[in-house]
Amino acid sequence: MNASVTARGASCPYCTHWSIRVHSRYQRCLSDAAIGGADTLICLRVRKFYCGSPDCARTTFAEQVPGLTTAHARRTPLLRGMLERIALSLGGRPGERLTHRLAVAVSRMTLLRLIRALPIPEPGTVTALGVDDFAFRRGRDYGSVLVDMHTHRTVDLLPDRLNDTFAEWLRVHPGATVICRDRASGYAEGARRGAPDAIQVADRFHLLYNLTDAVDRVVRAHRKCLHDRPASEAVAQPAPAPAVVDGWRAELTRQRWAEVHALWDKGIGHTAICRALNLDDKTVRRYARATSADELLTQALRRGSALDAHTAYLAERWQQGCTNAATLTGDCASAATGAANASSVDCCRPGGTAPHHRPRHR
Repeated sequence: MNASVTARGASCPYCTHWSIRVHSRYQRCLSDAAIGGADTLICLRVRKFYCGSPDCARTTFAEQVPGLTTAHARRTPLLRGMLERIALSLGGRPGERLTHRLAVAVSRMTLLRLIRALPIPEPGTVTALGVDDFAFRRGRDYGSVLVDMHTHRTVDLLPDRLNDTFAEWLRVHPGATVICRDRASGYAEGARRGAPDAIQVADRFHLLYNLTDAVDRVVRAHRKCLHDRPASEAVAQPAPAPAVVDGWRAELTRQRWAEVHALWDKGIGHTAICRALNLDDKTVRRYARATSADELLTQALRRGSALDAHTAYLAERWQQGCTNAATLTGDCASAATGAANASSVDCCRPGGTAPHHRPRHR
């Protein structure tokens, strides 16, 4: 798209002096927002003017078209604003992929430069201020980050974490009524000196962190008080027999284990076994380390059941001599609902039955 400026003159951007004396002409190429899904390139012919003001330090200046051109820019303000919003919303690589779909393709570094070029907004009045430290270089240099707790946006960064720096910032930016901080004395003193009327509160993260640290110290200090239950309290149960894994996968595993060990016992290396059996090197090593094929056959983990909550009670009743399944089932139901007392049930007789409950009259 070719265009030219038709105005007779232009104002100097430095001294606002109106000039009609043309110095030269040149062509600028500006990228604009896509039209109909196609790239838009504006080839604009602009002029340079002489500045006739004797007080101006510039001899010549280039004319600008309001809303279309800015100094040293290759994009229109419309396209620049669009790319800035994409960069702030998506960042580098995701934003780059979106610009290709919108026919305004730019690189991820261009989007990041647009973000860095944005002016830093003034913090204004922050009523709820959060402060915490962060590391410029871990273990050496630390600073402080200030956050607006209502919007969760970063307000400012301080070069250190000293109470004098924090107090000075609060004096320059008054209006904080609540200061959310950690439990360090530095920020507490700075808040007390910079904003004496503000309420100081501990943030949730540091409260949970300090609680976790305190519980960990207590448990470590009293770890000798935690003992396993003696073996005499355990219920004697026969050891379960190892389950036999069947199926075509199990047969294939046993066959491959036999083939790998047949070659391995002959002194053949991993690479040759991989080529001979068409297996991956890690698979061959895993089969070679296994002393038997059963070590490679895994079993599904046992799922929990409703009986797990009554395991301790059932073990206690078993030790008392109650071995009737129906009675134990009734006792578990009574213990869960609180309707019966398990100690009053006589279940020690061999072949005993569940106690009979009298129906409740209304």
